[in-house]
Amino acid sequence: MVRGRWTLVVSLVLLQAFTLGAALYVWNTGLTLDGTESRAAAPSPSPTRTPAPVITATAPVLAGGTEGEVPDAKRLAARLKGPIGDAALGGRVGAVVMDAATGTVLYGNRPTTGLTPASTTKVVTAVAAITTLGSDARLATRVVYGKSKNAIVLVGGGDPTLAGPRATKHPYPRPASLGMLAVYTARALKAAGVTKVTLSYDDSLFTGPRTAEGWKPNYVPEGTVAPVTALMHDGGRVHPRTRQRWPDPSRATAAAFAALLRRQGITVSGGPREGRASSSAQEVARVESPPVYQLVERMLTESDNDLAEALARHVALQQGLRGTFADGAKACLRVLRDLDAHEGVRIEDGSGLSPRNRITPKALARLLALAASPENPHLHTVISGLPVAGFTGTLDDRYDRKESEQGAGLVRAKTGTLNGVTTLAGVTRTASGRLVTFAFMADQVPANDPAAAAIDRLATIVSTS
Repeated sequence: MVRGRWTLVVSLVLLQAFTLGAALYVWNTGLTLDGTESRAAAPSPSPTRTPAPVITATAPVLAGGTEGEVPDAKRLAARLKGPIGDAALGGRVGAVVMDAATGTVLYGNRPTTGLTPASTTKVVTAVAAITTLGSDARLATRVVYGKSKNAIVLVGGGDPTLAGPRATKHPYPRPASLGMLAVYTARALKAAGVTKVTLSYDDSLFTGPRTAEGWKPNYVPEGTVAPVTALMHDGGRVHPRTRQRWPDPSRATAAAFAALLRRQGITVSGGPREGRASSSAQEVARVESPPVYQLVERMLTESDNDLAEALARHVALQQGLRGTFADGAKACLRVLRDLDAHEGVRIEDGSGLSPRNRITPKALARLLALAASPENPHLHTVISGLPVAGFTGTLDDRYDRKESEQGAGLVRAKTGTLNGVTTLAGVTRTASGRLVTFAFMADQVPANDPAAAAIDRLATIVSTS
């Protein structure tokens, strides 16, 4: 059994490495982020998409979900009893361990108490986005002609992953590029005999407040999240390798685009102005994000707050609602209600930054069981996007302590952290090979206590039961 479990871990790591290698190969043989070409072939103003193969590590995690014996509930409870009372977790801890195949609760501690979920809220957003938007949908950033002669409008499509002119890394998934949008736009304009334009920008796809009620005022200044707009590059960052955010990401993106157009030989008169594109405006050029399934994986793995808020708004827009915090939360809950998975979920944003969100441990475990089910293959992206303990994302530097090292490579889980809050919700296989889901939530964590280590220990116990 030990050999089999470590074979699973090695297979998982190899699959992750192959995915990254394939992505880097595609990137390095394509176009660069700053708007220059790495090969001679000239792209058209609106490039044709080539479908990319879906390469994930879900197969060894989800295959044969009913194999293995169900863990003994009494023995599991006995093993968790002491660690669940760790003082580092504070005075209120909720927990559920659930058999993924049957939905049977194998362990519960305050299972139906609504607790502050922090970033485990992103599991809700992920399920709603995949269900509503579909796995292959993409978010388009466009340039269209304005109402006056030689006027163009940069139209935000709600893609916070859009790479700006300073982006030099080769991330996965490969983002759309503001630089390439400038290349396509300049070519189309020159083909039409236009070399001088005025530029305005339209970020009206998202409306309402740019920060949520209940968000702490330091979230934007400290770089936790950018003001939520439909037009931003590099997640609204001043520089892609720093946390500092632009106070107005839309204006900053339009200014960067104007500079890129000038580099392509297009004169931009004056500074970009806020405007509104006509619904019937002729398109000049566009670039498109990676497909939604890759965006969801990135959001979960890296706990990307900007991407979470954008996806929640797209869920709302797809349902005919507005692109606001309130409608995004409403739309996500509507999706869960249709899936009969809404009980115990109350949210006010898509990222989990709001301390007003409340989710029960049972609701999180059930939602993950739903995503892992063979009956819902379209939701398996939610599982493949979860960080792998000791290897990827927000769990890459955890599970190195004696109490949790056995869980490395076996636990896949979404982390959550706010002041006084530490949560973890995910999936793992038990010692017998049974797939289970779990949620551990503590929202009265004492200051400066190692709550993450204590909660990792709980997940490790599940994976070795």
